[in-house]
Amino acid sequence: MKVAVVQFKASTKKEINLEKIISYISKAAAKKATLCAFPEFMMFYTNSKQTPKQLAELSETINGNFVSSIAQTAKEYKIQVVGSFYEKSRKKDRVFDTSFVIDKNGKVLSTYRKIHLYDALGFKESDKMASGSKISKPVKTSVGKIGMMICYDLRFPEMSRSLAAAGSEVLVAPSAWVKGKMKEEHWLTINKTRAIENGCYVVAPDQVGNIYCGRSIVVDPYGKILIDMKKKQGIGFVTIDLKKVKDTRKVLPLLKNRRTDVYPTLKA
Repeated sequence: MKVAVVQFKASTKKEINLEKIISYISKAAAKKATLCAFPEFMMFYTNSKQTPKQLAELSETINGNFVSSIAQTAKEYKIQVVGSFYEKSRKKDRVFDTSFVIDKNGKVLSTYRKIHLYDALGFKESDKMASGSKISKPVKTSVGKIGMMICYDLRFPEMSRSLAAAGSEVLVAPSAWVKGKMKEEHWLTINKTRAIENGCYVVAPDQVGNIYCGRSIVVDPYGKILIDMKKKQGIGFVTIDLKKVKDTRKVLPLLKNRRTDVYPTLKA
């Protein structure tokens, strides 16, 4: 199955970004991709001057114009879409960082609210965001069972392992990886590790430009980088072969060889 990975520089204007997103979906479909994956913060770029209240006012519900327009486009072009948006929350001046999976009929199959907020390396997402409270179950798509993560979640192996143990064959992690010392090295190493230790594909579309490093990548179950988009805006295409997941997990049975009976015996 062919997967399209979109890397772009989001504007601060969601109307402009939505036009770009719709165009990318149509181009992905024209190239016969069955799924099109977008980065975190595709809705718009939030700079440091934007207040929590301003961000909350611009956020939407899952039934709002932003996601609904993408769903309609997915239906029109008969393609699955993974993306993200700022979702309204009940907490004052806070939003959820939420990803979604839309099927080729325009139906929202699953949503996931980012549980690990990026309160690290000089950033504090919790100043503007509310954290999610659960990991979403893997969802069946034409490219396999997808487990949803978002950016900073990649640094927590417990999450990807939980998703893999629950049946995920492909981990999709929309990201906006901030530039910085050793950050690209961390990004590449972490994505490769999550794929290797779980015997699955990792699809990680990233923002480029503004404060973000790009380098959107897809890693196969044995740790091979299938695509690295460097600093280029646009669409990359890769083929997902679920037989590779099955074969890798057979010869390197890391999930099967876990000792879950022993791990809880270690106490701090």
